Amino acid sequence: MPAATGRTDPQPTEPLNMNHYATKKSVAESMLDVALLMANASQLKAVLEQGPEFRYYLTVIILIGASLFFQVLAGALFVNMARKNLNNVANQRKLDIMNNVATGLVFLTVIINIFITAFGVQKTESQ
Repeated sequence: MPAATGRTDPQPTEPLNMNHYATKKSVAESMLDVALLMANASQLKAVLEQGPEFRYYLTVIILIGASLFFQVLAGALFVNMARKNLNNVANQRKLDIMNNVATGLVFLTVIINIFITAFGVQKTESQ
């Protein structure tokens, strides 16, 4: 039975544009990075509102600061990667290294955020 579109050829008519794919991947990762950045900013606000009497105040401030730093660094790498042409052979090695570094930064950020969650940021009852 023929497909609804009338096409029986399962192969795409155009080859996959790796540059377009990589750009879309970088943009998606950047959007997730922005969401995590906003969550960290909210956590930072909650810790600052609780003040130094919060038991893990300094620990959580340092962890959130490190997380924000690594997120900004990874975001800059993502933007830089998105601007380069993956189809240009001269760029491929550099883009591969940048992608590996960005992936490592994202992994490190996730680990740091697990510790931020473990130390907990609770709102006080008066807020």
